[in-house]
Amino acid sequence: MNKGLLFIVAAPSGAGKTSMVKALLKNDPSIRLSVSYTTRAPRPGEVDGKDYHFTSKDTFLEMAGKGEFLESAEVYGNHYGTSQPWIAGEIAAGHDLLLEIDWQGASQVKRHFPDAVSIFILPPSLTALRNRLNSRGQDNQEIIEKRMAAACDDISHAGEFDYIIVNDDFDQALQDLTAVVKASRLVTSRQTFKLAPLFEAFGKG
Repeated sequence: MNKGLLFIVAAPSGAGKTSMVKALLKNDPSIRLSVSYTTRAPRPGEVDGKDYHFTSKDTFLEMAGKGEFLESAEVYGNHYGTSQPWIAGEIAAGHDLLLEIDWQGASQVKRHFPDAVSIFILPPSLTALRNRLNSRGQDNQEIIEKRMAAACDDISHAGEFDYIIVNDDFDQALQDLTAVVKASRLVTSRQTFKLAPLFEAFGKG
């Protein structure tokens, strides 16, 4: 049995990463979303255990001290982390997983899982990014300026990813993301294993 594929999707805040990931998972239920742990407060509509595992800072740091996180990072004063035992178990069982994390987390995951497929979602322009952050109505201008500064730093690491998708037109960007997933499943190393009986039959023919 082939091991599962691990997809990493990263982007600056406001690039539309979360919306794209939700649409991909809706269209392809075979991909499982890795639910990260976080110390930040839930946003309106978010559900514990579905969007994130919301936990206290003390509990998070205790888990980190035990080495339970595959990757972890502090973003805007909040901690985020991915459960290493769960990821390893799911991949070994043949399940495809998707991690929605930042570039720092992606770098850490790649060290443990070098075959992971990393994808960076890029906004079409800084102006578009600023407009999207303002339209959310969730943050004051000081926070937005901090997010804009962080976005520039995030984007400077886009070249470290396997694929870059520009989210200008959402439907087109989603098609591009879907194409990456499909192509990754068709690489020769996976297909030769999956189609071994077929190759064997042709060899006897």
